[in-house]
Amino acid sequence: MAQFFQIHPENPQARLIKQAVEIIRKGGLVAYPTDSAYALGCHIGDKLALDRICGIRKIDKEHNFTLMCRDLSEVATYAKVNNQVFRLLKAHTPGAFTFILDATSETPRRLKHPKRKTIGVRIPDNPIVMALLEELNEPMMTSTLIIPGDELPLTDPYDIRALLEHQLELVIDGGFCGMAATTVVDLTGDETVIARQGCGEFSE
Repeated sequence: MAQFFQIHPENPQARLIKQAVEIIRKGGLVAYPTDSAYALGCHIGDKLALDRICGIRKIDKEHNFTLMCRDLSEVATYAKVNNQVFRLLKAHTPGAFTFILDATSETPRRLKHPKRKTIGVRIPDNPIVMALLEELNEPMMTSTLIIPGDELPLTDPYDIRALLEHQLELVIDGGFCGMAATTVVDLTGDETVIARQGCGEFSE
C-alpha cells in the first residue's frame, strides 16, 4: 500500500524529500506533482519499475520515455544537444515541455525509442520535483499519469491514492499543479514538430 506524503509546494520539507528519494532508490514507484500535472516516476536504472509504469499506463516500448532533469548540462549527458537545440531549450526551460532528442550512449537502452533511438527530456518548474532531483543527484525516469481510456492526466493526489494505492509505493500530495500534460516538441528532424500540444506555449 502506498505511503502518502504531504509536501509543501513552495518549501518542500527536506525530511520528506529524503524519505521519498530513498523509496525511489529502492525501486519504488512514486506519483508526484510537476508544473503541468501529476506524473509517475522511478529510478533511471530500474527495469522492473519501468515495466510497472508501462503496466499502469498500458504503454509499450514504442512509447517515448522521458528523463526529468535538473538543468541543461544534465540534459546534454543523455541527449544530443547542438547549438540550435541548446538555444530552444534555454528559452523554454524550466517549463511544461518535453523535448524529444536523439539519445546519447549514456541513456539506458531500454529508455530509448527502439527504432528512433530517441529520448524525451524535461526540466520542470516545480520546487518539489527540483528538490527530489537534487537529492537523487541524477535524472528520474518519468511519465505523465494518464490512466488508460482517459484523455487528461490525474490531478488530485487523493484520487491517485484511491486508484493506485496497491500499485505504487508513494503518492506525494503537492497540491493542485495543473490539468494538462506537457507540450511535446520533437527536435530530432530537420523541422521542429509539436507532437502533442499541452499546457506549454512553444515559440521558435
